[in-house]
Amino acid sequence: MQAIILAAGKSTRTYPLTLTKPKPLLKAANKTILEYNLGAIKDLVDELIIVIGYKKNMIKKFVSKNYPNLNVKYVEQKEQLGTAHALSITEPFIKGRFILMMGDDIYSKGNIKKCIKNRYSILTTKVKDPKNFGVIIEKNNLLVDFIEKPKKFISNLANTAFYSLDKPIFHYIKKIKKSKRKEFELPDAIKLLSKKEKIHIIKTKRWFPIGYPWDLLIADKDLRSNKNLIGKNSKINGTIKNSTIGNNCIIDGKIKNSIIMDNTLIEKGSIVENSIIGENVYFNGKIISKNNVFSIVKNKKIKVNKLGAIIADNVKADNVVINPGCKIWPDKEIKGEVKKDIK
Repeated sequence: MQAIILAAGKSTRTYPLTLTKPKPLLKAANKTILEYNLGAIKDLVDELIIVIGYKKNMIKKFVSKNYPNLNVKYVEQKEQLGTAHALSITEPFIKGRFILMMGDDIYSKGNIKKCIKNRYSILTTKVKDPKNFGVIIEKNNLLVDFIEKPKKFISNLANTAFYSLDKPIFHYIKKIKKSKRKEFELPDAIKLLSKKEKIHIIKTKRWFPIGYPWDLLIADKDLRSNKNLIGKNSKINGTIKNSTIGNNCIIDGKIKNSIIMDNTLIEKGSIVENSIIGENVYFNGKIISKNNVFSIVKNKKIKVNKLGAIIADNVKADNVVINPGCKIWPDKEIKGEVKKDIK
C-alpha cells in the first residue's frame, strides 16, 4: 500500500510560526507533526509520496536526514488549487489502494489501521463547533453527504481529512469544478464516488488538527500527558509547569502551560503562560495569559479560550510585557509593552 501526505500549503493561519518553516515541521511535545505521521504509517505502507510546495527543501532535508531508508517520492504542487488538485498530481505514481492524509494534522497508528481495513473510508470525529469544519452525514456508518462549515447544525461529525482510497478516485476528481474558494475540493469528488461505492465512516476521539498556532498547545498537552517534557541539553534553573522545553534551552524564569522551542533563553524573573516561543529567541519579560482572548488572523478576530502570546523564531524581547493574543513576527527586536501584533 502507498501513502500520500499533502504538505504543500503556505499555512498563513499559523503565522508567524510558519513564516520560517512549513507547518509539518512545527513541533508539539518536541516532535514535528511530520514525525508523528511518519511514525504512524511507516510500518503500514511500502511507499510514501509527499506533495510539497512551500519551503519544499526544508521538508526534503528533514526526511532525508531523519528517515534515510524511507521509500519516498516528492511531487511539487506549484499552484495551490485545493486538496483534490494536490491529490490529482500524484496520479501517475499511484498503483492501487492508498491512504491520504494532511501534513498539518496529527493522526494515530491505531486509527490508520482501522481505516485501511476498508477499500474506501474516512476518519471522522465529533466536535463541539461543527460550523468550523467540513461535517459528515452518515447512515449505518456509511457516507451520505459532506457539508462544508454549515451555518446551521446538521451534524457534529467532522471530517479529519484522512482517507483510505483507490485509483478510481482520480476519475471523479476530473469531474468536479472549482468551489466558491476557487479550489478543487476533494470532498466533492468523494461525494461523486459515494454514489457508486460504499465509503465507510471510522470514528475516533484522537485527532489533532493544527489550524491556528494555539492548536499546538492543545496537541502538546495531550501528547506529553500533562507532564513536563524537557529536551536534550536544556538547563532548567527556573520553574516549569505543564510545559514542553525544546533542545539546548536555558530556562531561568517561570514557564506554565507553554511550548518553548529549541535554542531559546528565558531570563530570570520572566513569566511565560499559555504561550508559544519559537527557536533562537531571547526573552526577558512577562506574558500573562487570559481567558477568552481575541487574536487577529487574516484580518479577522479569532476567539481563543485561553492564550498568552505567540513569538516566532529569532526574536529578541528585552524588558517586555506582552499582552494576551499578541503575535510577534520573526527576527524582531522588541522592548516595553506590546499591545498588538508586531510584523
